[in-house]
Formats: sequence, C-alpha cells, structure tokens
Amino acid sequence: MSFKINTYTKSREMFNRAFKVIPSGIYGHQGPSEGCYIPNDAFPLYSSKAQGTYFWDLDGNKYIDYMCGYGPNVLGYCDPDVDAAALEQLKKENCVTIPSSVMVDFAELLVDTVACADWAFFAKNGNDVTSLAVITARAATHRKKIVFFNGYYHGVSPWTQKLDYPGILEEEVCNNIYVPWNDYAALERVFDENKGEIAGIIAQPYMHGNFMDNEFPADGFWQKVRKLCDDNGTVLIIDDVRAGFRLDLAGSDHYFGFKADLICFCKALANGYNVSALCGRADLKDVVSSITYTGSYWMSAVPFAAGIACINKLKKINAPALFKEKGEKLTTGLVAAAKEHGFHLKATGAPALFYLRTADDDSLMIHQEFIAEMVKRGVFLTSHHNHFINASLSDEDINRTIEIAEEAFKVVRERHPL
Repeated sequence: MSFKINTYTKSREMFNRAFKVIPSGIYGHQGPSEGCYIPNDAFPLYSSKAQGTYFWDLDGNKYIDYMCGYGPNVLGYCDPDVDAAALEQLKKENCVTIPSSVMVDFAELLVDTVACADWAFFAKNGNDVTSLAVITARAATHRKKIVFFNGYYHGVSPWTQKLDYPGILEEEVCNNIYVPWNDYAALERVFDENKGEIAGIIAQPYMHGNFMDNEFPADGFWQKVRKLCDDNGTVLIIDDVRAGFRLDLAGSDHYFGFKADLICFCKALANGYNVSALCGRADLKDVVSSITYTGSYWMSAVPFAAGIACINKLKKINAPALFKEKGEKLTTGLVAAAKEHGFHLKATGAPALFYLRTADDDSLMIHQEFIAEMVKRGVFLTSHHNHFINASLSDEDINRTIEIAEEAFKVVRERHPL
C-alpha cells in the first residue's frame, strides 16, 4: 500500500502571517525552532479542527495524533461527556468574583481519588503547581536547596532552568542540586554534604525526559528516597504533570509503591480544559494557606466541571489498563515494522506515554527521517519527545499506524541501504 504524501501550502502561508506579529511565528515547545519538528517542511504548523484521536491541519490533512496536545487529550478531542459538563457549567457561571462551589466538588473528588492527597489547590499550568510545590517545601522547612534528577523538566520558571539559559540569573538557580537518575548513592552523598539544608526533592515518577530513552526507577529506589526524606525532614515532590492518571488513577507515586508529600497534576486532569492541581499531605495544608499565590483565572468554574467529568470517565473506563493495552500493541507493532527493514527501534517508558528512538545512528538523523515520513503520511509524532495514548484510539488506528510505519521505514532504508 502506498499512502498519500501531505502538502502544507496553507500552513506555510499562515506561518508567514504569524511570523510578522507573533515571536517565532509559533513560540514555545510547539514552535518549528525547538528541535522536535525536523525537517521542518515535513510537518504541518496549524490545525483547523480536532475530534477523538484525530486532528486536521489547515490544508485538510488528517492525522492520527500521538502527541495529544502534548498530553491533555487523554479521552479524545471534544469528548462528549467532558464538553457537556463544561457547557452546562458555562451556562451557570465561570470566572466570578467569588469561587463556584464546583471547586469544592472537584477538590473532594481528587482527595478521594489520589492516594497521597488530603487537599487540592488549583491553578492553570503544570508550571504553576510545580512552582508552588517548591515554594511550599521551602516555607515548610525554612531551607533553600532543592534536589533535581538530571534530565528533568518541571516547567519554565527561572528556578527550573539552567544558568546558561537567556535571562536566567545565578541567584535564581544557585540553590539547585543535580544528581543522576536512579543513583541512590549519589543522592545520599548530596544529603550528607548538605546536612539540614535540603528543602525538597522534585522528580518525575520515572525518567521521561526528552532526547533520551525513558527509564523506570530501580527496584526499591523510591522506597529508599522516601526514607531518606523522612530521616532528613525533606519534602518529597512528585511532578506527575505528564504521567498523572495514565499509570494509576491514584497517582504515579502509588503506582511505584510509595507516598509523595506533594504531587503535581495537569495534563490529563480535564481533557484539555485549563486547570492544574497541587495535592498533598494534611500537615502541609496550612503551609500552602500561608503562601501568597494566585492568578486571575485560577478559580474559573468551567475547567473544574470538566475535570470532574474527566476523572470520573477515566475511572469508568479503567483508563490506565486501557492505555497499557493499546500502547503495548502499538509499540510492539512499530518495533516489528522497524526490524522488517533492518532497523532497531527502541520503545521505552510506560506504554501509555511511550518514547521512541531508532538506535541505528547516534546523530538521531535516521530517527528524524522516520518520524518525518510518518507525519507526511498522516501519523503525528515528534522526533525526541515521549508520545501519548488516548482513549479514543482504535485498533484500526493502531493497525494503520503500523502499516504507515512499514512504508516509512522502507523509504528510509532505500535512502540508507545496508
């Protein structure tokens, strides 16, 4: 079978307009200059509509979408149950002088759902709640230092960045300590060298960074980290913004058999409606209450209603099991398609948010070529970021994806013969 090759005339025309009035035309991680859309001319730049597991670009090309809005599309675009709940709430109220009681309903649902949650604080972006988590750790301990694991991503605030990044000051990152992932001995040394000075550890539940194979925690790793934090009065923060509700509806800490002090959610929380949440243990509630931290739209009611509908539906369909099943079927098929043409495709991380790397070329260019050929044929992936399964993905979609992968690897092999 030969698949249609997409063209992007209208996307390019729109980008030329955008470039005149928007920094970079498209800024941030979805922009063409960020390194995940290579070569740039293989990718569409603007969408026109979305439904279920698909979106359409300005030129009318349809895509099976494995980026899912970089995570928020967990049930399917325009999910009827979530949208109906949001619309019903919108008819009553949204952003009002005082909060809607639906905020309390949503908080109660999260406390009932998330294993380590005794309370919930709502904001808009993942960065909002990771920042609040770090502020809370410092307020609770009266300490400054925060431990990160190399390969992390916790948002875009100055404290999350590196000293050589534009605009970042030394004093904004001087209390950051970096250790290798899964290296408990290195972590112990850091605690010994900074006795009584470490406010918190912030970490993803497993290493699902970009430009690297994803890696689960070693056996017993989190249990040892939990005890180390307890012994040293350090707050353990889990950044579950990306993986949250995809591995375990009770939280990814629960999935790996330990209990976080603070846990951050966003992407899968409301199926694309803009809300995030910091949840935590009871004795940190008063600490959070003491912090000056808010936003103009953080108590808007529509996303809370959407979040309630989303979490309830994730429970009803047993989403983690569904994502695991679909993700395993997809990644097994993609690896087999690569092997058929003499390539070694590695699929790492959880099947619900899998990471792909064609391990035949350290320059990464062969993998970029493969991804580009997939996109041009209607399967949207990016080169060096983990991908997402959503509940609307069908077996037919998976089979078509594998068929397109077979053709894509064939094309790449013809360019790079053995």
